[in-house]
Amino acid sequence: MSLSTVARRLCCSRSSSTSRLPVVSARLYSTEPAKDTGAKRYKYPEVYDPYGPMPPPSEKVVGLADRIASLPPEEIKQITPALLLRLNQPAPQAISGQGFSVGSQGGAGAAKTEEKKAEKTVFDVKLEKFEAAAKIKIIKEIRTFTDLGLKEAKELVEKAPVILKQSLTKEEAEAIIAKIKTAGGVAVME
Repeated sequence: MSLSTVARRLCCSRSSSTSRLPVVSARLYSTEPAKDTGAKRYKYPEVYDPYGPMPPPSEKVVGLADRIASLPPEEIKQITPALLLRLNQPAPQAISGQGFSVGSQGGAGAAKTEEKKAEKTVFDVKLEKFEAAAKIKIIKEIRTFTDLGLKEAKELVEKAPVILKQSLTKEEAEAIIAKIKTAGGVAVME
């Protein structure tokens, strides 16, 4: 139940509604802090540690940390490879950024775009134009490879240039283009 609903019920009750109105509005719009109702409040820790409390580091570790912090940056960069070698640990593998695009990157981006076009496996067939005398033949051909009725196929042909069929393999798209070409139309693969 919302606060406004409670206020309305208190204000609109029949018994002494005029005497309750100032009290309710005073409580609703009061700037004083709310009275303690005795409910337990959860106290959040200042720092959340999901692994629980850990013992403080030993003097040896603190001294080592101080010595590392005082090294010049060139020597600090050499610590990780030296530790990996000493502990017989493999070097961490670099994460590949291939497949992620962060925008245009000049020549490299253009080369990747050309590769993607060469790798394209899904094609769309688009009817560019057709001869007016071959309109009926084109409509019939479109009905053979789509699930369109006569009216829908006619409307589709009249909207040329329009995409006739999507998500086809290269062989299927070439077959459809050949059929439309023999019927008197011009279709292209996209």
